[in-house]
Amino acid sequence: MSAPTPAGPAPGGRGLRPPAFGRPSAALLARADRGYARFLAPPTPAAPDSGDHDRAARYR
Repeated sequence: MSAPTPAGPAPGGRGLRPPAFGRPSAALLARADRGYARFLAPPTPAAPDSGDHDRAARYR
């Protein structure tokens, strides 16, 4: 037993994909924009160096 096949064209509904499929959302664009601005910003000064980085390796 099988269902009858419709004779007309397929209905123009949403289908399986959302209507904005493939387009980035406004929130995603804003987040990418902030990340790119952080990438282009001048580097912040480094923390002062204490000089004790090699002490543990020196006494092995």
